Parts: sequence; C-alpha cells; structure tokens
Amino acid sequence: MELRHLRTFRAVARTLNFTHAAAELHYAQSSVTEQIQTLEAELGSKLFERGRRLRLTGAGERLVGYADQVLELVEEARAAVDEERGEPDGDLTIGALETLCAQRIPALFGEYRTRWPRVRIRLEEGSRGELYQAVQQSEMDVCFTFGEPPADPALASASLGTEPLVVIVPPGHPLAPKDEIRPGDLDGVGFLATPNGCGFREMLDRIDGPVVEAEVGSLAALARCVAAGLGCGIVPALVEHAGAVAVPLAGAATDLTMTWRRRDERKPSVAALLATAYALSKKDSNSSGSSSVKAGAIDS
Repeated sequence: MELRHLRTFRAVARTLNFTHAAAELHYAQSSVTEQIQTLEAELGSKLFERGRRLRLTGAGERLVGYADQVLELVEEARAAVDEERGEPDGDLTIGALETLCAQRIPALFGEYRTRWPRVRIRLEEGSRGELYQAVQQSEMDVCFTFGEPPADPALASASLGTEPLVVIVPPGHPLAPKDEIRPGDLDGVGFLATPNGCGFREMLDRIDGPVVEAEVGSLAALARCVAAGLGCGIVPALVEHAGAVAVPLAGAATDLTMTWRRRDERKPSVAALLATAYALSKKDSNSSGSSSVKAGAIDS
C-alpha cells in the first residue's frame, strides 16, 4: 500500500469528486482513477460507489480513519527528522482569507522565502471555515484569518495584532460626511453582509439597528456593491474600498489571527513561519502604531 495512494484516497474521500481531487493533488484525473482502482484491488474491496454521485462504501468509511492516522504518523516522522537537521525545507501550505492574501501575506511570503529558500510554499485562499477545516485535517500547515479561532484543543493560535473596522457607504450617503460612526447611527440603515459563519457577519449581527438586505460572497465583492450604491457594509480598514467611502466605526476592531496544529510546532518550516510572522507583526506595530500586537497570546 503506497502512501501516494492513501493521499489520493483521502482527497477523493473528502471531495467526493475525482476531478476536484485531481486538481487539488495536481494529477491527471486518469491518474487519480488508476490509483483508487489499484488501492481497491490491493484491499479486495470497493471504496466508492460510483453512481450519479460518488459516495464512500462501508469499507471506504473505515479506511478514512486509518489513512488519516498513517499520513499523520508520516508527517510526524518527517518533522522529527527535520528537527534533527534543523534547516527548514520541504513543503509548507499556507492559507488565508482573500483580503489577507492581497494585503498581508505577500510581505510574509517574501520575507520567509528570502530567509528559507529551500521551503516550497503553497498559498491557498478560502473562507474562515474552509481554512480552519483544512488545518484541522492536516491539509494546511498554518492559516491566517480575522476573528476568533476555533475552540479545538488540537490547534494553537495567536493574535498578530488588531485591524480597525470601518463602515463603507456609497458616495453621497448621509453617513459619508461623518468623522466616526457609532452603532446608534445605523438604525434602519440597509446593509450588505457576508454569509452566516463569516466573522464580519457575526460582528454586524451583534449591532442593533442595521437591516441586512442582501448577502455577498466576499469582502471585495461587497465593497464593489457598496460603491455601486446597493447598501452599506462593515469591513476591515485594509480592504480596498472600490470607490466607496470608509468611515471609522467607533471602538471596533478585529484580531488578525494565526492558527496551526500544536503537534507541528517542532516542525522547522512551521516554526520558522511562526517566528517570521511574529517579527513582521512587531515591525508593523512599531512603525505604524496602529496595531496592538499580542504575540504572547498563544493558546495553552
């Protein structure tokens, strides 16, 4: 039983789609199909029911847990060897929200690559829920999000600072001339919101007064819709406003959070990334004075 077959099986079991698994693994779809067939022949059991929708058989469901354990042990073994060698190398998968991929991660990416050129970095974009799930399932090493991390004892997290929140409004909106907006100013005001489960939707829902009139899938799209006059929105100050007017929301800010698996902290490539992120956050805080860095806030 080859490790690559188990990795391929796990990807197909998670996506329940050969095409999506092939894209994720950078294989041809025919290669994914061949590997699953080889694994099924070796085990003497069908792992998937191939109907209109792909689904796991009973044998496939049982294999998922064992595949996770085997691949996690392989990663631990690799981490132990890397720790002995001390020099970070190998693959490192980083995930971040769309806004952070555009505004924060490039500087981190560049600094890390300069210091540790032997590490091959893969950067992925996703929603907060998708990123946390990927880290939990060992598909991603570290992710960067806004807001509170999941309450999972297997994960560790740290706040790299805070980002002020602003209300973005269409040009000419009655709130546009204000120097600062307070929650009471938002009574009855029509808002666009990100979907349920997003940290900014949760923040908006905690404010009495705003009326959610529509949902938009991303912060970038939300900003463009606001600029087009379709409503107002709450976003981090670093989001490009796309022609909308940004007004500070009094006393409102969100944490920039870094999350990783506790058992990977000794892995040189991960440890180096955490250290680089801390160093950059302190540098940004000292130069701008706008962030409140809490590098010691690692959950214990």
